[in-house]
Amino acid sequence: MDIRAILMGLAFAFMWSSAFTSARVIVEYAPPMGSLSLRFLISGVIGIGIAAMLGQSMRLNARQWRAVIIFGICQNGLYLGMNFVAMQWVEASLAAIIASTMPLLVAIAGWLVFGDRPKPLATFGLAAGIAGVFLIMGLRMTGGVSITGIVLCVIGVLSLTVATLAVRNASSGGNVLMVVGLQMLVGSAVLAVPAFAFETWSVEWNWQLVVAFVYTTIVPGLLATFTWFLLVNRIGAVRAATFHFLTPFFGVTVAALVLGEALGPLDIVGVAIVAAGILAVQLSKQPAPVPAKT
Repeated sequence: MDIRAILMGLAFAFMWSSAFTSARVIVEYAPPMGSLSLRFLISGVIGIGIAAMLGQSMRLNARQWRAVIIFGICQNGLYLGMNFVAMQWVEASLAAIIASTMPLLVAIAGWLVFGDRPKPLATFGLAAGIAGVFLIMGLRMTGGVSITGIVLCVIGVLSLTVATLAVRNASSGGNVLMVVGLQMLVGSAVLAVPAFAFETWSVEWNWQLVVAFVYTTIVPGLLATFTWFLLVNRIGAVRAATFHFLTPFFGVTVAALVLGEALGPLDIVGVAIVAAGILAVQLSKQPAPVPAKT
C-alpha cells in the first residue's frame, strides 16, 4: 500500500468519524431528520454540479443505479437518519462505536447468507469485536444510557450492512462524484417525508449550529465519501475497509475533545478491543503474497 493511499485512508477515517460529533451538535439545536435532509440536498446538488463540470455523466448502467438507490435509502436515509435521531439521547462516542461494527456485521452476514466461511484470524476478530462492544455497552447501560437511542443506532448499522452486501460488486464506472451526489439526493428525498410528517421546524440559530452544519455538509458529506470511492478504486474494497478499524479511536477522541464526553479506562479498553477485532477481520481478507520467482 503506497503512502498516498495511507494518507487517504487516514483522512477518510477521521472525516467519517468526526461526523458523529458534528451531528450531535446539530440535533441539539435543530430537528434531526429535517436537518439531515437539507444537508443531503445541498451536498447532492454541489456534488452533481462539480461532477458535471468534470465531465461525469448521469447515464449510469443498471447496476450503478441500483447502488445509487440502495445506498441512498440504506446508508443516507436509514443509517445516518437513525443515527441523527438517536443522538438526541446518546453520546456521539457511543454512536460512533456502534457504527464502527459494520465490518464485523458484514463478515458475519457474509458467513451466514453467502457461506463465506471466515478464516481463523477473522473468527478471532469477530469474537474480539463483539466482546469489546458488549463491554462498552454494559458500561454505558449501567450509567443510564437510552435504550431507544441504542436501538436506533443498531437499526442504522444493520441497514448499512445490508446495503454493503447488496452492492458489494458495484462499480462507479468512473462517475464517482456523480454517483455520490445522486445518492445524497435519494437520501434527502427519503428523509424529507418523515421530517415533514413528524417534525416541527424549530431551530435555535447560533454559530455552533452553523459551523456544525457547514462542516458535516462539506467534510463528512462530500469529501469523506469522495475520498472513500477514490481509495477503493486505488487499492480495492478489502484493503480500503481496513481503515474502518480507526473509526472507534477517532470517533471517541473527537467527541471527547470537542464535546467533552467522558471516556473512562474501560471505555478505552473496549474501543481498543473493537478496533483490533475489525483489523483482524479485514487482514484475514488480504490476499496471500505471491512468492517471488527465483
